[in-house]
Amino acid sequence: MILNVVWLFFFFAAFLACLVQWLAFGDAAIFSRVLQESFGMSKTAFEIALGLTGVLTFWLGIMKVGEKAGAVAMLARLVDPLFRRLFPGIPAGHPAAGAMVMNIGANMLGLDNAATPMGLKAMQAMQELNTDKDTASDAQILFLVLNASGLTLIPVSIMTYRAQLGAANPADVFLPILLATFFSTLAGLLAVSFVQKISLRHPVVLAWLLGLCAAVSGTLWYFARLTAAEMSAASAFVSGFALFGIIIAFLALAVWRRVPAFEVFIEGAKEGFNTAIMVLPYLVAILVGIAVFRASGGMDFLMRGVAIGLGWFGVPADIVPALPTALMKPLSGSGARGMMIDVMKTYGADSFAGRLACMFQGAADTTFYIVAVYFGSVGVRKTRHTIPCCLIADAAGVAAAIAIALLFFPPA
Repeated sequence: MILNVVWLFFFFAAFLACLVQWLAFGDAAIFSRVLQESFGMSKTAFEIALGLTGVLTFWLGIMKVGEKAGAVAMLARLVDPLFRRLFPGIPAGHPAAGAMVMNIGANMLGLDNAATPMGLKAMQAMQELNTDKDTASDAQILFLVLNASGLTLIPVSIMTYRAQLGAANPADVFLPILLATFFSTLAGLLAVSFVQKISLRHPVVLAWLLGLCAAVSGTLWYFARLTAAEMSAASAFVSGFALFGIIIAFLALAVWRRVPAFEVFIEGAKEGFNTAIMVLPYLVAILVGIAVFRASGGMDFLMRGVAIGLGWFGVPADIVPALPTALMKPLSGSGARGMMIDVMKTYGADSFAGRLACMFQGAADTTFYIVAVYFGSVGVRKTRHTIPCCLIADAAGVAAAIAIALLFFPPA
């Protein structure tokens, strides 16, 4: 229901924005530009789905090998004490738990191409347990909110853009981004826990949360001692080694347990094509809606209103140039990336606005894209409280990014 309202809002708001552009500014070509943008984004959505097909085919094949060899079940048993409390609807040792662990781990390492297939596999496994196939289950909602909160340990791409745009120390936003995305994830978890009445005070849950905090702190301590070049090299090594290590571990376990790995891989790979085809309509719908809203100037009008509103509350004007990145991120990752780069080009990579835009980019993920792809892959139409909880996580990430930026990089 909420996704339906949001999607309709994009189009109606875009039409109103086009009318304003035409009647107030005499821009009669705006309607044509918006229409061309919708055609272009439809093609882009298809290309994304087409590109996703190969990645899905490979990773779902690997996941099937891991599942048949027992690796996914091992991961599920490892996290079972925690997941039984957070995801009470998932039976002990269910393959969904292992797939979720691998997805979250890939996201934390910034491995988007690996994270998406693993996440889709987890959604499919949870959908098998879902009694109402048309409606999101509690487990699917919590999993999706954790994904949308965008917890990433190593924001390599952001540091790369900063280096290309002349930042004196491209890695100086590393710690602030990690802190902001941590608060985003925590807010999302608290929001879902409140709605679903999940107790976070259980000793097992507290032990896991404190352990994760310690792991994050240790990672921070290690990477804070490295130069930007050393950090980039170390993060690339850790990411690549972890991912390839998982593949080899799955295959080795299959050999040890005499699982016909190739045949099993083909069986799982066939699911990749079907999943990509199912995702395509949802992807086209949400990306075209976002593109129309952006091309119409609706986003610009919204930003001006936000800037005026923030001025009434005495929010520093230095924050306003970076806000388009924050508002675009839940809608479009590429759009937010473009706005982040534009801010750094306009104001400088080491300006307060430039650094804050980078923090907005890294503080959360593309909520509506994730909702469309993940739920679309299993045919869920009723998302219940998914989007409100995701937006709470996004808002917490934005607020945390602003507060942390003011602390780390106070404007002159």
